[in-house]
Amino acid sequence: MSQSGLLYALAISVLVVFVFRVRDLIGPGVFANLLIGRYHRPISEERIFLFLDVTGSTRFADRHGDRAAQAYLGQVFNALALPVSRSRGSIDDYIGDMALVTWTIERGTRDAACLRCVFDFAARLAEESEAWTQRFGQVPEFRAALHCGPVVTAEVGLERHKIAYFGDVVNTTARLESLSKTLGVHVLVSADLLNRIGPLPPDLMAEDLGDHVLRGRDAPLAVAAIRIRD
Repeated sequence: MSQSGLLYALAISVLVVFVFRVRDLIGPGVFANLLIGRYHRPISEERIFLFLDVTGSTRFADRHGDRAAQAYLGQVFNALALPVSRSRGSIDDYIGDMALVTWTIERGTRDAACLRCVFDFAARLAEESEAWTQRFGQVPEFRAALHCGPVVTAEVGLERHKIAYFGDVVNTTARLESLSKTLGVHVLVSADLLNRIGPLPPDLMAEDLGDHVLRGRDAPLAVAAIRIRD
């Protein structure tokens, strides 16, 4: 191979590695949407949101330090990636010890994929409990809150592009995550989302927890706890 051909092949290799690295950093779903310019102009759509909070991470950081906490949370979010991918969702952001996952209504409600994602993640942590205990001294635990509704989705930022969601649905999901802590519920779902999903898979059950008033929202919201059926 000539020197020019070698340089060309090297440049292509570097470009391919760079593209895949960027995709890995921002997520394949977000990367694809940015690449095709889907949200270059704001779009009104309905989406499902999951706020997944890793519980006990503050205590872990107090005991082991910030570097160990970063490694711990990094591994937790790595473990979350496969269940999200299988359910055709997208990890759109990390906020401290919380992950924001989204689905389109069609993908997230099909066969209760958004709920299946949460319980697949829990099952994976349980299956790998020995490895977690050996490396970190504990098995991760989490709380999850899910809600759905209309949002405006758009690209934002100049130096750092990202896809952002605007609407009450995102704030309501965050409030539900706080409510799940108050109620002592591991997986909390709005009745709005349950109605869109329809009948749950045979191994899942919903426990009606009634209506609750959430900060910043006028009307009470009906919620339910989702559990594995005995």
